Amino acid sequence: MLNGKRRRQAGFGYLMALFAVSALSLLAATAGQVWHTTAQRERETQLLFVGHQYGQAIDSYYSLVIAGKHQYPSRLQDLVEDRRTLVPHRHLRQIYPDPMTDQADWVLITAGDRIVGLHSRSLNRPFRQSFEGADAAFNDAETYAQWVFRSTVRESIPGPRQGR
Repeated sequence: MLNGKRRRQAGFGYLMALFAVSALSLLAATAGQVWHTTAQRERETQLLFVGHQYGQAIDSYYSLVIAGKHQYPSRLQDLVEDRRTLVPHRHLRQIYPDPMTDQADWVLITAGDRIVGLHSRSLNRPFRQSFEGADAAFNDAETYAQWVFRSTVRESIPGPRQGR
């Protein structure tokens, strides 16, 4: 009689262990999804910060008048070390990588051979869809590549071309 009870209880213990493993797996999958979402939102915030740093650096470079004229940089390195004067200027601390790709592989927006802005190569869909103020142009963007960070200086420059 005692043997019969143990057999029935052994099956119940196995089912409880199977249920516990299933519950832990579901919990781990949910936590992984939350972590992924949180990480992407942090990268979005970093992209906005870095993009605005580039925009401000391009404006700073342009505002430095050399030989009576304004000029945009011809390469990103010019923002880190501007040698147009006797004392080099630093408009940007470093060449920041694109937070969405983790590489310094920005798509440059140029006017002629001069850089007037940039954007990410990432074609992922952003979580954030609503912006105000200077970032209002990013509203309803389909991809991070549509978040274009450019000079705020308004002058008559030819239409921008993407590349590089």
